[in-house]
Amino acid sequence: MSNSKVVYEGWMVRYGRRKIGRSYIHMRYFVLETRLLAYYKKKPQHNVVPIKTLLIDGNCRVEDRGLKTQHGHMVYVLSVYNKKEKYNRITMAAFNIQEALIWKEKIESVIDQYQDSQAANGNKYLSFEYKSGMDNGRIASSSDHESQFSAAEDENDSCRSLSRRTTIGNGPPDFVFDWTREIDSDLANQNSNNQAFSRKYWRLLQCQNGLRIFEELVEVDFLPKSCSRAMKAVGVVEATCEEIFELVMSMDATRFEWDCSFQYGSLVEEVDGHTAILYQSLQLDWFPMFVWPRDLCYVRYWRRNDDGSYVVLFRSREHENCGPEPGFVRAHIESGGFNISPMKPRNGRPRAQVQHLMQIDLKGWGVGYISSFQQHCLLQMLNCVAGLREYFSQTDNRTAAPRIPVMVNMTSVSNSLKRSHKLNSSSALRSPSLDQIQAENKNGALMDEYSDEDEDQVVDQETSSIEIEDKRTADEEEPQDQIDLSNFSGNLRRDNHEKARDCWTLSDGNNFRVRSKQFCYDKSKVPAGKHLMELVAVDWFKDSKRMDHVARRRGCAAQVASDKGLFSIVFNLQVPGSTHYSMVFYFVTKKLVPGSLLQRFVDGDDEFRNSRLKLIPSVPKGSWIVRQSVGSTPCLLGKAVDCNYIRGPKYLEIDVDIGSSTVANGVLGLVIGVITTLVVDMAFLVQANTTDELPERLIGAVRVSHIELSSAIVPVLKSDTT
Repeated sequence: MSNSKVVYEGWMVRYGRRKIGRSYIHMRYFVLETRLLAYYKKKPQHNVVPIKTLLIDGNCRVEDRGLKTQHGHMVYVLSVYNKKEKYNRITMAAFNIQEALIWKEKIESVIDQYQDSQAANGNKYLSFEYKSGMDNGRIASSSDHESQFSAAEDENDSCRSLSRRTTIGNGPPDFVFDWTREIDSDLANQNSNNQAFSRKYWRLLQCQNGLRIFEELVEVDFLPKSCSRAMKAVGVVEATCEEIFELVMSMDATRFEWDCSFQYGSLVEEVDGHTAILYQSLQLDWFPMFVWPRDLCYVRYWRRNDDGSYVVLFRSREHENCGPEPGFVRAHIESGGFNISPMKPRNGRPRAQVQHLMQIDLKGWGVGYISSFQQHCLLQMLNCVAGLREYFSQTDNRTAAPRIPVMVNMTSVSNSLKRSHKLNSSSALRSPSLDQIQAENKNGALMDEYSDEDEDQVVDQETSSIEIEDKRTADEEEPQDQIDLSNFSGNLRRDNHEKARDCWTLSDGNNFRVRSKQFCYDKSKVPAGKHLMELVAVDWFKDSKRMDHVARRRGCAAQVASDKGLFSIVFNLQVPGSTHYSMVFYFVTKKLVPGSLLQRFVDGDDEFRNSRLKLIPSVPKGSWIVRQSVGSTPCLLGKAVDCNYIRGPKYLEIDVDIGSSTVANGVLGLVIGVITTLVVDMAFLVQANTTDELPERLIGAVRVSHIELSSAIVPVLKSDTT
């Protein structure tokens, strides 16, 4: 081991499943050496023992597991194992394709070095030994199929080089045709159905928005009359294939920025890392007053080819949890998808050719009678390639690799698919949603029960009359007389300067979007505006043990506020470790409005508090891995971690034990190590669920900048009463 040197290292997601079947993810620091792959809880220093190691030799393989839905995010999973000990493996994941591909390349380069040395010693094919009966007698998962495919290929490898198949995935499902591959006449004659998908003969139909639009020339007799010929749009986008691919895979609000035919999308079932069943409703602008909207239920398969190109294929299919929706016509995709191929850079900017093919039957009475309806809608869908081009051409801020957005699960369809005029029909979806939850639990593709489930469904909207009305209502509720802040103090100083360090300042409420007055009807959100309470002080404590009930400390801001007849809410964020830290925020108001949501929260029971207390985090400045780990998704604190509520005569203290959650603790270990480089925003609020509680209001928001661990002090937590 003394000759080993570090080849690559960095933070990755540790992905796995517990014995009881529940999946988990942790942030871990991975180190790849010339002979070893290991990971640690923190960045290793001196002779720290790793949590787990895997010896690298010529028998090792890197298996692509594809995209998995884990704790509210799509992660790209890699599994590293030794062929002779398949059950001893390390599974790791990244939040973006680029980082995962770098790790895959680095690990395979180390494996190749051992294979080259084996070849030089005359044992050229030793690393390709394979026993075909290895996996017999057990049910193979999707990853097992990949392992068998790779190993079988190794066994039959008769070429003189040690090249390895790097194409991701097992191939599309049998009923999904891969139109991106060239089909020769022999293959087409093997199955008459393939003639319907022969893509040899195309003619240029028109040029539109900088795209070439092609139409297939092959006549097809057995398809429905209403089903159009296949059409495809071809254009050049100035971006990497990975950036384009991640946008194409998105089904959240970012899709509204480049796909004008997209209205809503959700995950029905995750088959494996490369295949999923999706639901999507279309936004078509062809006489919408007279033509019913269309929706789809289809299989999506994706892979990455050896040349760096990406293929995404579609085809409709039925699913028990995605039946026909009232008010929609279920369209049928016969064939479709994207082919994203790299091109030579121009003027230092990456480029890719994007082909988008679609052969669809929009169904309905109008399709057979009005020929322009089908073609107009199809051109509208194909025009998304121009949307991709413009999306990337109008921004230069692409230094950070984009994160694959979370896909909303079908359990949320009843909340977000239907608008106000279809609320009564949403109950039909609730039963399949419960079935879907159970099915996903079996597969380990769990939604993050700790996050606010409908946060990722919402479309960012420009300021509208609804927002103005909500802001006006909020402003009218603000107390007119201000609190004298000079009476309060904490050991962490306040500094409003942008580049100040080891300090706190108020964070503008408009940086956070909360539920609007109309949220129950259209899921819209608005800037939060002014806070309900005033942040008067922040304390930064440390001790050898956990610090509970800090509001009892003599002279603290909560005690000062109580003496002046003011009411306080104290948030005590407890950070565990060899040294325990607590960051304490004191929010003060003159009085609680009787009957208000905040008053009901303060005087409610712990069950009600846990179901409503929400945190919106953000890391505006910090390393990429920290920003991705913390995220900005609102979180119901009481469901994510243990919260202890202490109700005093004029205050409510909330002790938030961050160490009670394994996931939060893993992220925390990452954050603490680089806390001096971070600027963190936090907004606290009580979640509003009904129309009379809306719009949501922030209790308060704070920004802490470049905190130093050494500036924390040991508090004297003796009560001022004996």
